[in-house]
Amino acid sequence: MHNSNNPANNSADDQPEEPSLSLAESIKRSSIGLGLFAIVTAGVIAVTQVSTKDAISDNIRHAQSQSLFELVPASEMDNDLIKDTYTLEPSEVLGNKEPVNIHIARKDNQIIALFFPVSTPHGYSGNIDLLVGVKRNGELAGVRVLNHKETPGLGDKVETKKSSWIHSLSGLSLENPGADKLRVKKDGGVIDQFTGATITPRAVVNLSRNVLEYFSQHKDTLLEIPAPESTQ
Repeated sequence: MHNSNNPANNSADDQPEEPSLSLAESIKRSSIGLGLFAIVTAGVIAVTQVSTKDAISDNIRHAQSQSLFELVPASEMDNDLIKDTYTLEPSEVLGNKEPVNIHIARKDNQIIALFFPVSTPHGYSGNIDLLVGVKRNGELAGVRVLNHKETPGLGDKVETKKSSWIHSLSGLSLENPGADKLRVKKDGGVIDQFTGATITPRAVVNLSRNVLEYFSQHKDTLLEIPAPESTQ
């Protein structure tokens, strides 16, 4: 006798179905999942940015310390170049939107050179951070690039390890060759640009000229900055 109530005889279509999620519930779960993912991702990005920012700042400080002693030999000064600093307020000429600390080299209680850590946003690939040294007579003591993202093989020739180009700026001033000539040749000046790259050297030269102009405008005040007791 056939038993229609035997479970073994029931077809798959006769099995009870699990309740399906409504569209609203599905969207809600997806939104929660995406929200959690976004929070975790944002956290990772934030941590990475902070750690990277700190590392970049440390690298710039290290490069700045090295560059300071490249631009002024220890034999030419008798103060602590690292600790002897003076804070400049934001300046349109220098392009700094925040106060910046300049370093001061002295010999026999006289300022022999000032060193300006400055930055320009006009590089080919973004900001170029520079250290620009100015002697008390208004000549460039030298320029060094502290940080940049310029194109390898082209813009990175502003680095001393890639070329000697930046050494050509040492000794120049607003009088020699003159403010109008203190530009790259493509802009009517006397300074060579790189083959295939003008934007990077232009940015470096223009900012260096701006530093010289700032020094000229504030020379009387800058050369009378008193030495801190710890460096006398």
